[in-house]
Amino acid sequence: METGPARTVVRLMLTNRLSAAYLVLVAVVIAKAVVDAGDADGHGSDYAWLWPPLVTFPVYPLLSALGRTAWRTDTPNWFFIGTVVVSALLQSLVLGALRQAVLARHRRSIASC
Repeated sequence: METGPARTVVRLMLTNRLSAAYLVLVAVVIAKAVVDAGDADGHGSDYAWLWPPLVTFPVYPLLSALGRTAWRTDTPNWFFIGTVVVSALLQSLVLGALRQAVLARHRRSIASC
């Protein structure tokens, strides 16, 4: 049975251990930022939201540049959270594809022995 491209993308993004562990890490960091922002006073809440972009760093600056281009300095808050989530999903997809490539190469090297 041949799987479609959408199913393959979802499988690479969500159903392997490496991608799932990364997405859990991002979810924990976002949850901690929400809790810290609620408990902090004054400017301390600003620093709570520093970690989610750092965890999703390689992709986050590229996507956030799109928002800065579209909205200039008035980027809405939902775009920040959406950028973090989309960045995490894209990186999860790359991690899943990388894992699949490494495992396929490992299986080929074992089979050729």
